[in-house]
Amino acid sequence: MSAWCGPVKWEEASRPVDNQAVHQQVESEGVEIMVKDGWVYVTATRTVTIRIFSILGQPIITETMQPGTYRLHLASRGIYILRAGSATRRITI
Repeated sequence: MSAWCGPVKWEEASRPVDNQAVHQQVESEGVEIMVKDGWVYVTATRTVTIRIFSILGQPIITETMQPGTYRLHLASRGIYILRAGSATRRITI
């Protein structure tokens, strides 16, 4: 974890039902990524390892997720890299 970003932890959540959320699908990995109000929402249909890095490549968090919906609050605004299995996406907070 990165000290500048503070402690980060995934928690179970329900999917946001807001049209202003930014959606990204990672079809091959069975993962949907949504970003809203500083939260990253991940819905997985199968077990997948999620890794988040700062734009400079510093690891923020790595966790293997079971099927379901989870959210993670990132305290620092910016651009991050999210890897879901073998797929990689850029997310902006």
